[in-house]
Amino acid sequence: MEAHYSSAPELCVSEWVNTEQPITLQSLRGKVVVVEVFQMLCPGCVSHGLPQAAQVADTFPREHVVVLGLHSVFEHHAVQGTREALRAFLHEYRFRFPVAIDAPSGRGLPQTMTAYHMQGTPTMLLIDRKGRLRAQLFGQMPDMSLGAQIAQLVHEDGNTSEHSGLTRACEETSNDCNQGSCTLK
Repeated sequence: MEAHYSSAPELCVSEWVNTEQPITLQSLRGKVVVVEVFQMLCPGCVSHGLPQAAQVADTFPREHVVVLGLHSVFEHHAVQGTREALRAFLHEYRFRFPVAIDAPSGRGLPQTMTAYHMQGTPTMLLIDRKGRLRAQLFGQMPDMSLGAQIAQLVHEDGNTSEHSGLTRACEETSNDCNQGSCTLK
């Protein structure tokens, strides 16, 4: 019996940074997509999530794996909510992969964060070649485990029944930024 995975909702984006053209998940079908969801003021994002995403981008061939960032601000909007602040942050830390700005909803949480029912940041989304959400990882993921999951997705032949180990995973963390993750309040 083949495992069932849901289609990944399209990213709701107000604008893009580090790319000339807007990007859609639909346009990336046929490639594994890694989305690092972050905030500039999230300690776990800055110390682990974003550097790990950059390492993935540097490690896997672009014809097989695409790394995207998603700046999903749910707190401290005045400080980190501008495109100029994000561009300066990405430049200073030398993150070169495309980054989307999650569209505000007007009700607190940004639209993509709401659509994926995210717990906070950092969150990593792994989307397979068919556009299906295969993992949603909240908090820190060991490099070797993440690399193994991405490699498994890259080498899949379309038969997902033998790959049931790639499921939605959420780590429990405290309700603040002291544990390396910033959770929703």
